[in-house]
Amino acid sequence: MICFLSGGTGTPKLLRGMKGLHDFAVVVNTAEDIWISGNKVCPDIDSVIYALADIIDDEKWWGIKNDTFMTHDMLNMLGFSEALRIGDKDRATHIFRTELLKTGHSLTSATRELRKCFGVQQEILPMCEEDVATKVITPEGEMHFQEFWVRRRGEPEVMDVVFRGIEKAEITEDVERVIKNSTAVVIGPSNPVTSIMPILSVKNVKNLLRKKTVIAVSPVIGSKPVSGPAGKLMRAKGYDISPSGVVDCYSGLLDAIVVHEGDNAGGVDVFRTDILMKNREDERRLASFILDVLGI
Repeated sequence: MICFLSGGTGTPKLLRGMKGLHDFAVVVNTAEDIWISGNKVCPDIDSVIYALADIIDDEKWWGIKNDTFMTHDMLNMLGFSEALRIGDKDRATHIFRTELLKTGHSLTSATRELRKCFGVQQEILPMCEEDVATKVITPEGEMHFQEFWVRRRGEPEVMDVVFRGIEKAEITEDVERVIKNSTAVVIGPSNPVTSIMPILSVKNVKNLLRKKTVIAVSPVIGSKPVSGPAGKLMRAKGYDISPSGVVDCYSGLLDAIVVHEGDNAGGVDVFRTDILMKNREDERRLASFILDVLGI
């Protein structure tokens, strides 16, 4: 069994490619979670579930394909502005999760119920039970990552990124179990700062990873991120925007990194292939390459 560390964009593509090739479990970032209209939204968890259930909107890589937005649009008409544009089917997921939490479920057990409802066999685990919030520090002040990326489209200058509440975050028994029982850990091609760093910052996660074979798939090609604001955020944290910068983000944890053809990185073993995932065939090809790297 392989354990993946995942955010919500690049890694779900890879997970979809791995499905059917090898057993795996996924530990998912929850520092971008946010409450919308009274419901708990877990963007990265939902993207992983939707990808593995083959219902994700793979034009945007969030939400459910062919969803409608009647509730959101009606709220706008009534003068109520939501922080995120939530689809109607997607909203049902958030309502279901919130009702489970209200009746005493942990986020871990609520996530387990959800993925079962969607027919997903792989274990999907939130990184912790405690509330953690990624905050982007800008000249305009501190803002939640969702405000920075969704509402402001990543435009504000970034001075720093912090994870509020991370000092209280404890590794869950389930996360500890899947890491300990895994033959290897794969850090997916998600944003190193906002998707992966929160997971690594949960108490005792790094200690467990140091005892495992850990490889990362670079979310950077050359000096540009494949998608999203990773470059701006890496620069704000003092990292070079390059595969070597990705290695530095995961300092002391990696045995190897998979980079794009022609790229390089220092300090670890480097394996090169086409890491772009433009379609299902690419996803499966990269997943197979990773299994080859791991000798599986």
